[in-house]
Amino acid sequence: MSETDMSKYEKKIIVRNIRMEDIDEIMKLWKRCFPGMEPWKREQLESHIRIFQEGQFCVEYEDKIVGSCSSLIVNFDEYDDQHTWNTITDNGYITNHDPHGFNLYGIEVMVDPEYRRMKIGHRLYEARKELARQLNLQSIIIGGRIPNYYKYKDKMTPREYVAEVEKHSIYDPVLSFQLLEGFKIKRINSRYLPDDVASASFATLMEWNNIDYLPKSRRVYRASFPVRICAIQYMMKKIDSFEDFTKQIEYYVDVAADFGSDFAVFPEIFTTQLMSYLEEKRPDRAVRRLAEYTDQYIELFTELAVRYNVNIIGGSHFVEEDGDIYNVGYLFRRDGTIETQTKLHVTPNERKWWGIAEGNEINVFDTDCGKIAIQICYDIEFPELARIAVDNGANIIFVPFCTDDRQGYLRVRYCAQARAIENQVYTCIAGTVGNLTHVENMDIQYAQSGIFSPSDFGFARDGIVGECDANVDTVVVGDVDLEKLRRHRNSGSVRQLRDRRRDLYRIEFNESN
Repeated sequence: MSETDMSKYEKKIIVRNIRMEDIDEIMKLWKRCFPGMEPWKREQLESHIRIFQEGQFCVEYEDKIVGSCSSLIVNFDEYDDQHTWNTITDNGYITNHDPHGFNLYGIEVMVDPEYRRMKIGHRLYEARKELARQLNLQSIIIGGRIPNYYKYKDKMTPREYVAEVEKHSIYDPVLSFQLLEGFKIKRINSRYLPDDVASASFATLMEWNNIDYLPKSRRVYRASFPVRICAIQYMMKKIDSFEDFTKQIEYYVDVAADFGSDFAVFPEIFTTQLMSYLEEKRPDRAVRRLAEYTDQYIELFTELAVRYNVNIIGGSHFVEEDGDIYNVGYLFRRDGTIETQTKLHVTPNERKWWGIAEGNEINVFDTDCGKIAIQICYDIEFPELARIAVDNGANIIFVPFCTDDRQGYLRVRYCAQARAIENQVYTCIAGTVGNLTHVENMDIQYAQSGIFSPSDFGFARDGIVGECDANVDTVVVGDVDLEKLRRHRNSGSVRQLRDRRRDLYRIEFNESN
C-alpha cells in the first residue's frame, strides 16, 4: 500500500517580519481593510523596516499576506496623555523609535476581511507579546479604534460606549478583540485619528503588562549620555617622509586620548600633505600617487584607534577603484573595525584639478556612542543628506572639510549649523590650516573648526559647543549629550523632526544606485 502524499493537503500559515518586497502587497491590504481612510505611503513602510524591522510582522497564508501589524519602541512617560496617532508615530514614519525605551507601542493591525475568523489578529498580537518578552519591555501600549461607535454616538458618549463593550452588552470588532487579548483600558483619547470617521476620531488607550519584565536586569534610565569630541584643526606643512606624517598624526591622536575623547576628528584630504615630498607637479598624477598610500593610511589609523582607545574619523583620503579616484571618509572604531563613506558631491575644483568621481551611498554607522554619519565638506551643503542620515538614526554628523578661503569655510560652517538646528542633531566640522607651498591646488588653507548643537534651552549658547581660533594649529574638545538630544526631539521649544509637513513634501532616496 503506497503512502499518501500529505503535502498536497497542507495549507501553511507563517508569522514573520515584514520585508521590503512585501510593501506593495501590504498597501493593497490596507485598502481592503480600511476603505475611506488614508492608506500607508511606501516611504512610511520603508522607514518602519529600516528603523525597526523586528517590530513589523505579517501573516502569510498560502503565499499571500493576509494580515500585518506595525509597532515601535517608546518611553511612554515622555508623551502627553492625550497624544495623537501622528504624534506617537512621527506622522507614520516612526523616526522617534527609541531602542532604549520601555514600551512597545502598536500603531496598526489589519486582517484581510476574507480571512477573518482564522485568528490572524491573535497570531499578530502573540508575535508582539513574544517580542516584548524577548526585548524585556515593560508593556505593550496601543491606541485602539472603536469602529462601531458611529452606530451609537447619538445615544451615548465614548466613555459610555466603552463601558457597554466591557460588559459585553455591545460588540465592537476591535475593542472586544483587544479586551480578549488581555489589554486593559487606560483612558480614551479624542482626535486620535482624524480620518477615522467610524470611531468619531476617538480611541481607547490600552496596555498589556509583561509579567516577565525584569527592571533590575535591564538598563538604568540615563540622566545623561555624554560623548566627548576632539576636532583637530590640522596644520598642513611640508614633510619629508611618511614617518613624519605618522608622527604628526599620532601626536593629535594622543592629545585626543589624553582628553578622554570618544571621537578624534581629522579634516578632509589632509593626506595630501604627503604630496609635499612626492615631487609630482601634475595634480591628476599626484592624486594617483597619493592613492598608493591607502594601505599604509588604513593600517596607521586602525592601529592608533585601538592603541589609544578612541574612535577616529580619519578625515578623508583619495582612493583609486577601477581606475577612478574617489574622496573617501573613514571611521576607524576603537574595536579595530572600519567603515567608509565616499563623498557624494564633487566640487568643480575637484573635477578640474583631480578628476574625482562621485560616490552613491548614504551611510549611517553604529558606534559605542550611538549612530553617526560622515558628510565630507561639500556634502553638508545639501540638506537632504543630513535629513536622510537623521531619519536613519544619526545623532552626530561629522564633517571633515578643506577650504582655501573664508567664503568656502563659511559655506561649510553655516550649513553645518543649519543642519544641527533643522535636524535636531549635533554636527562637528574639522578643517585644515597652513599651506603647502609646492603642492598644486593645495597651497593655502582656511579653517575654524567647531562643534555645534541645536539652538534651544539646555544646549550651548549660540548653538556652539566649542570652536577653535581661526587658522591656527590646535584642537577643540567638547561634550555633547545624546540623552538631552533625545529629550529635546520629544519636548523641545520647537520640534523640527516631528513637525515636518510630510503631507506636502518628502525626500526620496534612489536606492537603485
